Amino acid sequence: MHDDRKLAVLRAIVEDYVATEEPVGSKALVERHGLGVSPATVRNDMAVLEEEGFITQPHTSAGRIPTDKGYRLFVDRLTNLKPMSSAERRAIATILDGAVDLDDVVQRSVRLLSQLTRQVAVVQYPTLSRSTVRHVELVAITPSRLLVILILSTGRVEQRLVELDATLDDAELGELRSRLNVAAAGKVIGEAATALRDAVPEGDAGPMSAIVDTLVDAFSDHRSDERIAVGGAANLARFGESFDTAVRPLLEALEEHVVLLKLLGEAHTGGAVTVRIGAEGPYQELASTSVVATGYGPGDDALATLGIVGPTRMDYPGSMAAVRAVARYVSRILDQA
Repeated sequence: MHDDRKLAVLRAIVEDYVATEEPVGSKALVERHGLGVSPATVRNDMAVLEEEGFITQPHTSAGRIPTDKGYRLFVDRLTNLKPMSSAERRAIATILDGAVDLDDVVQRSVRLLSQLTRQVAVVQYPTLSRSTVRHVELVAITPSRLLVILILSTGRVEQRLVELDATLDDAELGELRSRLNVAAAGKVIGEAATALRDAVPEGDAGPMSAIVDTLVDAFSDHRSDERIAVGGAANLARFGESFDTAVRPLLEALEEHVVLLKLLGEAHTGGAVTVRIGAEGPYQELASTSVVATGYGPGDDALATLGIVGPTRMDYPGSMAAVRAVARYVSRILDQA
């Protein structure tokens, strides 16, 4: 459908229905949106839109509401996302700048997204396998006991204690630290593990070997790869009329993190915001649900995904802008970590 006027009518129907949850009539469209044509012309356009499957009439003599196909066209033809207000931008900076570690960043992001969009917010913890090693630090607790600190590009910090069979002085400790960082720093987890093993001389059972074994064990800890944070479930209470078709299945899905991760989809680089509407998603029982998501991570690396989930009747421009803004800010924080 390429008729600009019909597209304007569809856009007006979507905006009004999202705002009021009431079927939209031709007279109301003309009065509220200044379409520059008569109600009769708008009715003709609405008839064509209905015939083509972009809108539907839920009840006889009622106005029209968008279909999933109508929402899809509306989203695809968005030329500009709704700009964030200065108050919203300040809120993002104020809430996220105070984060003290990765867990805090994730929890604050979930709370912020749910407040900005009034939807359910979902934030995946950065995936370990996509992370790179930023630094390995060794701290002597005693001459024969070390604290090994692994700092990743996500801001994640892993700490392990290592008991050594021999003692180390400061010079030996500094030499070990240097060898570890030369081998691992800047490499993704899989490459770093291989490089560290290669850095241990064959048959060596000394401190270097014990520390590398500890680091490789930390690399293989994938418990966080399917960790997510969820917030804003209470926002679903405002979707009363669509409870059985959209809200109830979504509330049940919130208990299943694997389902939510599949809903979010893969993390995409380049700041692209993806929108999956209704039956476009992976679960038929959530066919009345839409997802707005994007990847986040330091630099151009998308290490995980964040987004919002809610009934298809949502403010797509505002939700897309909020998801993109929060992801960019979180990415900036991780880049500076």
